[in-house]
Amino acid sequence: MKIGELSRRTGASIRSLRYYEAQGLITPLRESNGYREYSPLAEEQVRTIRFYLQLGLTTEQIAGFLSCVLSRPETFCTQVLPVYESKLSDLEAQIAQLKRIRDNLVDRISSFRGESGQDEGDAARDERSERY
Repeated sequence: MKIGELSRRTGASIRSLRYYEAQGLITPLRESNGYREYSPLAEEQVRTIRFYLQLGLTTEQIAGFLSCVLSRPETFCTQVLPVYESKLSDLEAQIAQLKRIRDNLVDRISSFRGESGQDEGDAARDERSERY
């Protein structure tokens, strides 16, 4: 199948398919005119690549275990476990950082609202005392 058809079948852009090829994740045959010709298995390869990209893995990480996953889909490839563990560790660190940022913002918003509410109250009191 041609690159356009593979793109339609998988939802991956042509640009992404070319990138996957450049990263060594998919390998089309080349016709005499230079056109890419993909095997029927390429559709499964691209869907698998996109799945792992959605998990947040890099193309380099995916390249390390893609052939194992594609050749033995019913079994768990041992190359995947360290990648999963590393990604989980990264995500946990990011979540902790985001929680710290969130807490900081909540504190600043509370402080601001408390100060501005107090300032508004002071201004209203000053205005009332000037009237009387």
